Amino acid sequence: MRFFQKNKGKKVVLAPMTGKSVPITEVPDAVFSGKVLGDGVGIEPSGGKVVAPVDGTVVQVAETLHAVCMESDGGAEIIIHLGIDTVKLKGKGFTCHVENGQHVRAGDVLMDVDIDFIRGEGYNPVTPCIITNMDAVKDVSFSYGEVKAGKTAVIEYGI
Repeated sequence: MRFFQKNKGKKVVLAPMTGKSVPITEVPDAVFSGKVLGDGVGIEPSGGKVVAPVDGTVVQVAETLHAVCMESDGGAEIIIHLGIDTVKLKGKGFTCHVENGQHVRAGDVLMDVDIDFIRGEGYNPVTPCIITNMDAVKDVSFSYGEVKAGKTAVIEYGI
């Protein structure tokens, strides 16, 4: 695991969930592992609290509550996708604590996810956290291993 130094001009994306950060290429969904939407990490969650990974604005909470899109104050557009194929749950197992247009600070609670329910319904709770506007960032690096929600940097980038 690599710990980030505070570098001038560098921004960080914190883990949105506690668990284990893995390369996005290991997420069992071709859209994410193939970096179709952008690049980032997958979080294998050990807890169900989802926090803001950055200071920024909630741009969209999916109607089915399985994803949150944010625009960071640092210029990155981020999607947190809560599990694989969990859109099919139609909101069951998710409790949202924010609304579209709301400004949040890194570490603020966005959602609660019932990980046991998701697994019980046969879905993988791995949570991709990706930057979708990769053309607007540079010098992107990732950190893997055990992470704490709102505490551990998983992505670092320049603007």
